[in-house]
Amino acid sequence: MAQLSRPLARPVPPRQAQTAVQLRHFGVNLIFYVVMGALAVAFLAPLLWMVTASLKPEYLVLATPPTFLPRNFQWANYQAVLKVIPLFAFNSFKLAFLTVGGVLLITPLAAYAFARLDFWGRDFAFSILLATLMVPSIVTLIPLYIIYRNIGWIDTHYPLWVPKVLHSVTAIFLLRQFFRQIPMDLEDAARLDGATTFQVYWRIMLPQVKPALAAVGIFAFLESWNDLFGPLIFLNTLELQTLPVALKLFQGEFFTQISVLMAGATLSIIPVLIVFFAAQKYFLQGITMTGIK
Repeated sequence: MAQLSRPLARPVPPRQAQTAVQLRHFGVNLIFYVVMGALAVAFLAPLLWMVTASLKPEYLVLATPPTFLPRNFQWANYQAVLKVIPLFAFNSFKLAFLTVGGVLLITPLAAYAFARLDFWGRDFAFSILLATLMVPSIVTLIPLYIIYRNIGWIDTHYPLWVPKVLHSVTAIFLLRQFFRQIPMDLEDAARLDGATTFQVYWRIMLPQVKPALAAVGIFAFLESWNDLFGPLIFLNTLELQTLPVALKLFQGEFFTQISVLMAGATLSIIPVLIVFFAAQKYFLQGITMTGIK
């Protein structure tokens, strides 16, 4: 019986196959950039509204129909803010400096000990440290307030930066992951040359974790800069308050100066943007490499 003949598949020319792959790749990239662009617009819309609202008169901020771009720029909103916030901004900068400096000084030491030093109960102690993250801060608020009152820290800046420095669990975890992925050969070679444990840490290990230090520093700065709850609880004197509390001065019980409030919020995010873009390279590298072993 004669076998049924089947037509052989015609080979696709290499140039056409390459063109099809390029078109498919272009289509995937186009969809990706369209979706990312839409998400970027969605995330940037509140920021743009805040900036434009800070330049509008008060009666146009919530006008109907809404106007996106202001016709006459009201720089008086920023002048009103600058008359109020300099002292509060100084307090925020002071606390942020103390917090970031303390975290970058102390947490690498703890992270290095948990990652490299072999001592009894190391893993158990690190597990207990991580377990403290599951305790809500509101649970410890009253005991902490009583402790700070007994040692005379109420209405001072100490409760706003000392606990952040001594109990920065997230920073310790990030730095520990970085220390663990550094080859042991570097440390062994330094010890063979007669380096002490601190010399190994300071000269060999610490320079290897610059990306993680940048990420930890930015996180510590944001935590201190945006802290509203702590100053409201532990500070009573107006001259000691921070910038987030100062923004509340533009909000009353029956009336809120939205345009002036948006001007203050715009000014308050400028240091955050400067810090982020200054350390963006190391920050992104530190986040993406955490946990890689």
